[in-house]
Amino acid sequence: MTSLQMKKKLDERLKNENWRTSFDRDKDAFRVEWKDTKQGMTISLPNVIGKYNQRGEEAIDDLESHIREALRIMNQTPELSGMEKNIFPVIRSTSFPTETKKGKKLLTKEHTAETRIFYALDLGRSYQLLDEELLEKEGWVKEHIDEVASFNVRSLSVEPKKDRVADNDFYFIATQDGYDASRILNEAFLEEMKVNAKGEVAVAVPHQDVLIIGDIQNSTGYDILAQMTMKFFAEGRIPITSLPFIYENKKLEPIFILAKNRPQK
Repeated sequence: MTSLQMKKKLDERLKNENWRTSFDRDKDAFRVEWKDTKQGMTISLPNVIGKYNQRGEEAIDDLESHIREALRIMNQTPELSGMEKNIFPVIRSTSFPTETKKGKKLLTKEHTAETRIFYALDLGRSYQLLDEELLEKEGWVKEHIDEVASFNVRSLSVEPKKDRVADNDFYFIATQDGYDASRILNEAFLEEMKVNAKGEVAVAVPHQDVLIIGDIQNSTGYDILAQMTMKFFAEGRIPITSLPFIYENKKLEPIFILAKNRPQK
């Protein structure tokens, strides 16, 4: 299938009197946006064609669903009042932008040398990161957002799957609810893991959709954790950090794991 053919297919799928579509031949890209605000998204057609060749119409169904949801969110004015149960913290790398493309400053909190906390309003199939302008408009303070988000993340289920490798225990939380990595902020859960651990507790958030906890009982365990974290980091949709953390005294310290050696902080 050619890019022009795919463009026509997407035009048919995304018919809406309030949207405008366009095709950039030089960049081989398709764009759909709201006519009034010009907010929208640009899609690389070669990537879409590649997925279409592998999965057929199912790939286009998924793409259409994501586009419609993204455009719906772009056209909404979020409100926090009455939505307290839908506010969650999300973990991102320290290199993640702290401002929106429109220059709005996102609401953040320092976490570790590798990670930063952002806050999101859950919208069902997706979420929107909160910015300081919205906070001022609602008359809320950052401390209240943090308190609400912290409470909500503690309410999320924590039922990790266990895998034992080379006499080390590894636990995985991957519910795909968008807040798997956020569970690293559930201190009560980490303390429970620490109390029940046979060795040292190490924690990793290689990408948004997984939390790894290692009960490291020998030096091989550190190597396994390092390889595991790097693999997840490379494959994640929203990567966070390839460095695991040692959990000691209710603190997270990033560690560099050297092959066949004890980790270096």
